[in-house]
Amino acid sequence: MEKISIQIPSIPENIRIVESFIDNAKDKFHITDDIYGNIMVAVTESVNNAIKHGNNCDKSKNVNISLFIEQKSIKFVVEDQGPGFDPEGLPDPTLPENINKPDGRGIFLMRNLCDELAFSDEGRVVEMSFNMN
Repeated sequence: MEKISIQIPSIPENIRIVESFIDNAKDKFHITDDIYGNIMVAVTESVNNAIKHGNNCDKSKNVNISLFIEQKSIKFVVEDQGPGFDPEGLPDPTLPENINKPDGRGIFLMRNLCDELAFSDEGRVVEMSFNMN
């Protein structure tokens, strides 16, 4: 298993660094276009949540992003330094009363784009796995 990690300060503009990190992984590990889009959306959503909701855009707090290459899958782990949250307690963004709300779709998207999604450390750590065929 191979691991690559980066750490970024909690500034929204740093999403660009994460996009480059994913692009580099695509080239290095020959990630197919089939899952590349899912990875890009899910991981950038997760990092965006970590920056905005976890660390409150506090640039003195960091977000750690790690990538693990296994034989048949790639796993991304995103960790923030915030207070945590209950991922099960979020409102369903597909309900009529939530359709027009600007927030609340990130984790819904992540659940639908990842082959496996897990939260730990009171919601501060998100693990997203993608099968590579």
